[in-house]
Amino acid sequence: MRDQVDIAPGDMLCFNLYAASHAFTRFYQPLLAPLGLTYPQYLVVISLRHTDGQGVGQLSADLALETNTLSPMLKRLEAGGIIRRSRSDPDERKVIVHLTDAGREVAERAALIPDCIGSCLGLDVAEIAAAAATLQKLRQVLAVTPAPALP
Repeated sequence: MRDQVDIAPGDMLCFNLYAASHAFTRFYQPLLAPLGLTYPQYLVVISLRHTDGQGVGQLSADLALETNTLSPMLKRLEAGGIIRRSRSDPDERKVIVHLTDAGREVAERAALIPDCIGSCLGLDVAEIAAAAATLQKLRQVLAVTPAPALP
């Protein structure tokens, strides 16, 4: 039998990622409230600011959200006048998402948030980029690595 390592939750990578994710979401709330956005809606708006006119499938892939999670969110954003959805001319099965004029205004204000976060946390651009790169690598590895079986 292998030696067992007794690790407290606070020392586990998975716990720290989980806890940091929740802390970030809470940290963003007062920044997003004046924009009328939740954190996942913020991600949609920023993604569309970067590439407007995306299909729902592309948004889903870019944001790592299932379409059954994304679709109700898009309906709420559309009801709020932030986005508009339309069917693609060549393929009516495909739904294309665009920012409205009001949505572009929200997106411009939302684009200021990352700089605000960095300065509030005392991190410079290089530190934020390094942390993001590490997390992206971890996410990519986890996506292609099968979960092991317990011994």
